[in-house]
Amino acid sequence: MPLAVGAVGGVGRVYGQEVLVWWCVAFGGIAVVGYGASLAGVARGRRAVRVLGRMVEFDMPVHGGSDGNGIPVVVSFQDPSTGEEFTLPYEGRSGDLVETAWKGREIGIRYRPGRPQEFAVTHDLSYGRYGVCLPNLAVLLVYAALVTSAAFTWGYPWALLGVGVPWTVATMIAFHREVLVTRRRVAELTAAPTVPGRIVAVTKSVHTDDDGTFVAFNPVVTFTTRDDTAVTAFCPFDLADPSRSRGRDVTVHYLPTDPAVFTLDLADNRRDLRSTVRFDGSLLLAGVAAVVVGVLQL
Repeated sequence: MPLAVGAVGGVGRVYGQEVLVWWCVAFGGIAVVGYGASLAGVARGRRAVRVLGRMVEFDMPVHGGSDGNGIPVVVSFQDPSTGEEFTLPYEGRSGDLVETAWKGREIGIRYRPGRPQEFAVTHDLSYGRYGVCLPNLAVLLVYAALVTSAAFTWGYPWALLGVGVPWTVATMIAFHREVLVTRRRVAELTAAPTVPGRIVAVTKSVHTDDDGTFVAFNPVVTFTTRDDTAVTAFCPFDLADPSRSRGRDVTVHYLPTDPAVFTLDLADNRRDLRSTVRFDGSLLLAGVAAVVVGVLQL
């Protein structure tokens, strides 16, 4: 009986290795084709037109309405291939949501060649520029298959090392970057000027899952910077009793160089920094633990 069980296990491992081989062939082919398309300039991300536009108008979010489409804006931009100027409305259905708006604000615009009317707003013009998101994912899946194959062949410690080493490196880089960015933002906002603001509307979003229905409230604040720029924005943080916050007067700390970076509560930003440290730190420790256990079990 033990011999029969071992034979079945061996057949299972052989079959599993064959599946992994075909997995690597399939996704490796996708990666090669994707990178080739990017180098040839025919990938969708490479072909997309990317320009800077400006907000020329925006509407106030409706009190009690949904915040799913962000702030409705009208943007103006020029098609570099024809020189034609376009002024078009945008409601966040096909790209990034607009959560902070003021007249004259520069914003990224992306669209397919010859289709400027079907544009999308992007907060990062460089994101997806090379069209390698899909091939990068394919490479990740090939690597996962190789780690699984190593576990079949040499044992689970190699799987721990195969996952733990890149996980540790990636989380270490992310930890360093995110903590630095968050710490810098806290320092800048602490030294930033303040102006009076007012909560003018409260939107809501409804989420339904197996546990029931959950309603989230998102206050909308308006304030005027010291250079007379009128800003309307969703609050990117919690307020006390947000559902009843309409009409509340608040103090806004904002960056003069970018009013989209603001806060109503400096303590909330410090809590955000501590949360970032705890979360990223726990991910880093998980990767280190996997590497240590894998090394000890070799």
